Amino acid sequence: LYLFNYLDRNNIAQARLSSFEEDLGLTKNQFNVAVSILNVGYMLMQLPSNMLLTRTRPSLYIPFWTALWSIISAATAAADNYTHLIVIRFFLGIAEAPFFPGVMYLLSCWYPRKELARRTAVLYSGVLLATAFSGLIAAGVFAGLSDKHGMAGWQWLFVIEGAASFAAAIIAVLVLPDFPGQKSGGAKWLLSDREQAVAVHRIQADRVSVPDGESGAWNGLKLAVKDVKTWVFVLMLTANHSAYGFNNFFPTIVKGFHLGDRTITLVLTAPPYLLATATAFFTAWSSDRTGDRGYHISIPQAVACVGFIISVSTLNNAARYVAAFFYICGCFSSNAMVFSWASATLNQTPEKRACATAIINLLSQFGNIWSPYFFPTSDRPRFVMANILMMSFSALSVVTCVIMKWMLTRANKKLIAEGNDSNLFRL
Repeated sequence: LYLFNYLDRNNIAQARLSSFEEDLGLTKNQFNVAVSILNVGYMLMQLPSNMLLTRTRPSLYIPFWTALWSIISAATAAADNYTHLIVIRFFLGIAEAPFFPGVMYLLSCWYPRKELARRTAVLYSGVLLATAFSGLIAAGVFAGLSDKHGMAGWQWLFVIEGAASFAAAIIAVLVLPDFPGQKSGGAKWLLSDREQAVAVHRIQADRVSVPDGESGAWNGLKLAVKDVKTWVFVLMLTANHSAYGFNNFFPTIVKGFHLGDRTITLVLTAPPYLLATATAFFTAWSSDRTGDRGYHISIPQAVACVGFIISVSTLNNAARYVAAFFYICGCFSSNAMVFSWASATLNQTPEKRACATAIINLLSQFGNIWSPYFFPTSDRPRFVMANILMMSFSALSVVTCVIMKWMLTRANKKLIAEGNDSNLFRL
């Protein structure tokens, strides 16, 4: 589902290499605005959705939103001007918003902290695989379907990928579980009663601290807002999202390397993301094995900084393409770790975890809103300003990791002094 979430969100980047801008009459920074506006709708829906999710059945709730965003995304094919595009992208953001924070919360309801990083990496691989294969899919669609039956290649791309994600939503209804202990959804036939009981016990034993005795979504929201760690994670993830502002422009960036025609350009967008998928899995495995989160975020971001520095420092197109492997692997390996670290740390009550996850993902969308403006058309093909800004945000992410590790180390010392070792935070 996350693969299709990102395919439907980012296929606009591949559409740009077709006749997309010409057909819709886009000029100046209108493409950048279309990329950015999705995140406004995304922000508006995230927190209300996660507060609602705790009172619904995820096995129905998540597929419903998947089906809805599939229809909206496919409707992009019917757009014929800038206004149509902006309206569609805004509502696509609203429809896609419930998915990621909702699924992160659902994962944290089933898996304890020590197992969460690898599960988050598996989920997050959907982003990487979607971005890797989107170029290959677009190359095939543009080569085989452009101007067939009166539709441009970019229109076929939106229709085909929208239809595929709608089919995935139907399948998801059959296999997605609800919360542990609920005999509904996929868990009804995937898990025995004993396995359900074990799942409930594992999560209860893994809470960071004893709940206040209060429950409910509003109390969870209050706990999340009052926790300073929530806001450090907001800054960390905002920096991460700003650092991977290249994502919506990568086909355009690769086109600027002049390594081949349109088909070759689209094919060359895939290898960095495929390597990033493997790197993200290794980072997550290492994180769970060592019990560390901070270094597994800061070190990949430092590697990303190296990639951005190379991109700014040379005119050699082959070197700039190699640099893309550094910053793509670095940014995406660390991003998955932020969510697993936050879920493992802000774990006082289920409602707090749900609200904190939504707040972090919601406010971090500012990084996705302003990062498209790092790439003005006038800066092609090098995008020097963009690389400098993304490098700066990667460095900021490293700084926030240092701050968070210091905060958690101090909190752990306090827990040890109180004899509450079982609730130690994962650093």
